[in-house]
Amino acid sequence: MWKKIQQILNDKEISANQLSKLAGFKNNSTIYAIKNEQIKNPSFELMERIADALDVSLDEFRDK
Repeated sequence: MWKKIQQILNDKEISANQLSKLAGFKNNSTIYAIKNEQIKNPSFELMERIADALDVSLDEFRDK
């Protein structure tokens, strides 16, 4: 999951810290929990917030 998020972040030149703010999280812990695989299966709502913050479709995060 994180590899796909990181690729989009790199493409859009956005940091993980900026993503946290764009997604409306109070701090960076949620993003870093995904990055460090502490959250292995993020909820639909969590991924929806991340997709909205990155201005991408949820389909971007599907395994292909």
